[in-house]
Amino acid sequence: MNATELRAKQAPFKNKYRDDPASALVTLRAVGRLDIDSVTCQLDLHPNPSCAGLHPLTGGDGSGACSAEMLLHALVGCAGVTLGAVATAMEIAIRTGSITAEGDVDFRGTLGISRDVPIGFQEIRLKFDLDSDAPPEKLAKLIELTERYCVVYQTLKNSPRLVQAD
Repeated sequence: MNATELRAKQAPFKNKYRDDPASALVTLRAVGRLDIDSVTCQLDLHPNPSCAGLHPLTGGDGSGACSAEMLLHALVGCAGVTLGAVATAMEIAIRTGSITAEGDVDFRGTLGISRDVPIGFQEIRLKFDLDSDAPPEKLAKLIELTERYCVVYQTLKNSPRLVQAD
């Protein structure tokens, strides 16, 4: 897909959302079915279902995906798709590339061993490794815009209000 094709594909959506801002607000949903006996949760991921389980360092057998790692995968996936769209729009040719997300978790918190240890990621690092002839300042702008428009990145950076639904 080139920049013209991408703009043409996105134009109807942009026009609709400008004319009717409420139509741009959607609710995304994830559902999981619990299996209490095996301490897993079957996720209906499109197109392939997956099973979330305990991380091996918290007693899991490794057969289920670690939800914390899935969060990192979501970040990488969203950043990758966003980067591709932004690079296309900016007409930056990327020969190859990779995005790596890594985060530090101290399992003493989630296992209730120490109340002084935070539960969850203490830091997440996102690294872009791009093979391109574009000048460094253009690649820096590409990464800046990728971070700006990546839904998962911005959600992690600006935590939304989290409420228990009825």
